[in-house]
Amino acid sequence: MASNPHTQQAPPRFVTYLRVSTQRQGMSGLGLEAQQDAVTRYVTLTGGEVIGSFTETESGKKASNRPQLLAALEHCRKSKATLLIAKLDRLARSVWFVSGLLESGVNFVAADAPSKDRFMLHVQAAFAEEEARRISLRTREALAAAKRRG
Repeated sequence: MASNPHTQQAPPRFVTYLRVSTQRQGMSGLGLEAQQDAVTRYVTLTGGEVIGSFTETESGKKASNRPQLLAALEHCRKSKATLLIAKLDRLARSVWFVSGLLESGVNFVAADAPSKDRFMLHVQAAFAEEEARRISLRTREALAAAKRRG
């Protein structure tokens, strides 16, 4: 059976997920605004449509306590949409978490690197996890130095 050249493929459908780590970032809106701009550009570029949007203020370390992310993933499953994030580290800075998402059956794409394959997503997650560890170490060292100074 030949395909009809006049049949148009449906535009991609996305569920967006935006996350900032702190209440201060959430209140300023700057981090969220930059993420929103990135996902909007990607949706426009692909000719897609956003069918749901979820926003969360939560540390990337606490991947288990993200009700908005869980809701976004469920919406993706039910509607067979792709989860769209601005950057991988806005989803999580954990190889374990990203690996689990890759195995979950929910497709996702990062607007800043849409062509990354599974291997490169794992590598990028490993870098993000290491950066999170280093940020935490630097913060602890700075707090200890401040405490010593009184």
